[in-house]
Amino acid sequence: MSDERWVVLGLAHPRAGWFSQLAKWATTAAVPVDFVKCVSADEVRARLNSGRSFSALLVGGDVVGLDRDLVDATTSTGAAVLVVNPRTEHGWQEMGVVGRLPAAFERDDLLAALREFAPSISRITPQLVEAADSDAPTVHGRLIAVTGVRGAGASISAMALAQALGGDASNQGVVILADFALNGEVAMLHDAQEIVPGLQELVEAHRGARVPSSEIRAMVFDAIGRGYHALLGLRRHRDWAAIRPRAFDATVDGLLRSYRFVIADVDSDVEGEEETGSLDVEDRNLIARATMSRADLVIVVGNPSMKGLHGMSRVIRGLIAFGVSRDRIIPVLNRSPKSPRLRAEAGRALSVLLDSTDAASDVSNPLHMPERRDLEGCLRDAVRLPEPLGRPLYNEVNRRLHARQAPIDVPHRSVRDPEAIVPGSLGAWTEETG
Repeated sequence: MSDERWVVLGLAHPRAGWFSQLAKWATTAAVPVDFVKCVSADEVRARLNSGRSFSALLVGGDVVGLDRDLVDATTSTGAAVLVVNPRTEHGWQEMGVVGRLPAAFERDDLLAALREFAPSISRITPQLVEAADSDAPTVHGRLIAVTGVRGAGASISAMALAQALGGDASNQGVVILADFALNGEVAMLHDAQEIVPGLQELVEAHRGARVPSSEIRAMVFDAIGRGYHALLGLRRHRDWAAIRPRAFDATVDGLLRSYRFVIADVDSDVEGEEETGSLDVEDRNLIARATMSRADLVIVVGNPSMKGLHGMSRVIRGLIAFGVSRDRIIPVLNRSPKSPRLRAEAGRALSVLLDSTDAASDVSNPLHMPERRDLEGCLRDAVRLPEPLGRPLYNEVNRRLHARQAPIDVPHRSVRDPEAIVPGSLGAWTEETG
């Protein structure tokens, strides 16, 4: 036992009995632990980022700030998270908590937990912990991101696609339009009288345990008559500061567990710290970056004007530089003219702009969505959009998703060599038995 030593972070209310008791044990060397007290989750993160190695974090089950992000920040350094006195079955294992201790734990209880879950300081090395396959969330749905040049009609295109998918009899009740834009407009476009709950409340619910599908469906807006549900967006642009990375990832997982198709209306700005040198910019673009990185398809909407084509090519190049593969991008020209010649010219102009960079040269030809003069009236009256509006998107999305499906892995069966049948081994048949 002499070579065993742990460096433990502690986070609890100052008057918690176990908090002061553990400090006494560490001070008197009753346990081989270097105990570092913390008074807030922010202090825990600062300690973890200091470069010092830690074995574990002991945190009270009723502490404010105990969520997925704090647990992930701890486990990403190689330290274990132990919850003391958990008052509820909070889905701790899913959050990444590896063990639990009672409020009045003894020294033997602590040492047993540390030996089982926490590496000693002599063996601990900061490392990223990859989730095991058994811990991976079961995700069944498809995530389709819709973005584009500001004012080109990305939100309308997302609505049209959601309506077309929801109009399919096999997709009734399993399509949701999620407003992931910082300046969300889905509530306005659907004439939603109540804008709560929305994205912020759903992300907050996912900061702890997994949220059942029934509760997720209770927090969305029913677009009556359109065949899909809608998750309303942020109420103010500055509310992005309340969205935490792991909680947002869990929110997307929850939506994909609950719906077959998740259509995300999202911004196109995916710049992060690597491009700008600013963590604040990366935090602001968290929703867009997380959505684009895991979307099955990304629809980029522009218009056939000179400025629209230039902005559209810039968005596509930015997405490819971020890591979105070319075969996942679907360019869409909204309010496209009816003339085949003008459409071909717009397509060639976009191709020329993309050919200037080798990375974007193989992006497919754009889809064309015609201009609808009755669209404004449909939005004002909160009725279904014209059916032809979403039909091209529906057909292309189905084709792309079918092409991207992984082949079914059929288990290999060993083929035995044929064997001769010995006469009489199969029995006999007579007229009487027949």
